[in-house]
Amino acid sequence: MLTTAGGPVAANFRRNRLLQGLAGAYALWWLALAVAPYDRFDWLLENLLVFAFVGLLTATYRRFPLSDLSYLLIAVFLALHAVGAHYTYSEAPVGGWMTDLLGGERNHYDRVVHFLFGFLCAYPLREAVMRGCGVAGWRSGLLAFAVVLAFSSGYEMLEWGAVLVLSPEEGMAFLGAQGDVFDAQKDTALATLGAAITLLVAGVLERRRRPLS
Repeated sequence: MLTTAGGPVAANFRRNRLLQGLAGAYALWWLALAVAPYDRFDWLLENLLVFAFVGLLTATYRRFPLSDLSYLLIAVFLALHAVGAHYTYSEAPVGGWMTDLLGGERNHYDRVVHFLFGFLCAYPLREAVMRGCGVAGWRSGLLAFAVVLAFSSGYEMLEWGAVLVLSPEEGMAFLGAQGDVFDAQKDTALATLGAAITLLVAGVLERRRRPLS
């Protein structure tokens, strides 16, 4: 059965077929998209945090496992990010199709992934807070929301730093603002909106599961 944040979890990768499948599928997906990316240097920049994050999940798995649902949400987000890293977010074909459908000139794939960062990762972050800090209820949701906001804002500052340190062409490719002066604010707002939706839904479902006293 699919384990969730509200139930017990165990670090047993050898018997967890779902986790094995997620790890294998993501590894194959990542390797396929690592071949001949649109901009190799931008691909490397986009993957630096992925290397650190996946390494952290692997290193802490035995002592601090998360639920199957959290790992599933993380894998979906990382797979979507791998697409943006391969094409660069401003050239992703999915965003191009959205532009053709909705009109305009901007490729909105990065907007979608920023929203999905909050939407997909708020639940695993909330679970990490619950299990690591012993905080439950609305407090765990509030802390997870704050972490999403901090991570999203920190990433925007990282992009800004890359523009300052790298050459203008390489830095702007990583920044992906596409001429929007409010790109950072909009990306952060979308991430927090996605997190708010997930945390509200999780809170409502959690309340419904509680037995009436």
